[in-house]
Amino acid sequence: MEFIAYLEKLSSKAPVPGGGGASAIGGAIGNGLGQMVANLTIGKKKYAQWEPEIIRLLDRMGELQARFMELAEEDERVFAPLAEAYRLPSGTEEEKVYKEQVMEGCLHGASLVPLEVMATGMEMLEILEVLEQKGSVMAVSDVGVAVQFIRTAITGAAMNVFINTKSMADRERAEELNRRAEELIWKGTETADGIYSRVMERLKER
Repeated sequence: MEFIAYLEKLSSKAPVPGGGGASAIGGAIGNGLGQMVANLTIGKKKYAQWEPEIIRLLDRMGELQARFMELAEEDERVFAPLAEAYRLPSGTEEEKVYKEQVMEGCLHGASLVPLEVMATGMEMLEILEVLEQKGSVMAVSDVGVAVQFIRTAITGAAMNVFINTKSMADRERAEELNRRAEELIWKGTETADGIYSRVMERLKER
């Protein structure tokens, strides 16, 4: 099974995949659960009034899942040149300047991918918010599980932003990236926790 091979690689000493890619994979799993809820809702008379909207959201989730998987691969690709940059010589002043320039570009690139994971996760949460309200009641718990995967994708990816911006020499650019990440953390966790709380309340109703 391909996923087993991925887990074996993730568990090894290999530098990739790492936390950034794993965050994107978590987002893809949460997305898959969202698609399941949509598919369980479509075709049911009880939810007929919302079917066109659910179908539209299902199509969008298909695109977002593909994006999560692309981002997992991109995270590996941007890490490779960064790892090489860390190994560049810095014995002379010229070597030191060159290394800093290369590092800066690599660190910036490595920060943009997890930011995109976070933004993609935020869009997924907006969809899950609709599914919690209009999706099949029989699958509401799956909405809650999906939300937790997406929440982790957002907060996990944020750490990969911060670990890269921490080493950037251009502090103005670094702080702008940090600001974007912090905003997505705040919006993402607030939205995710709100949906999760509503799901739990519904599950506990007698």
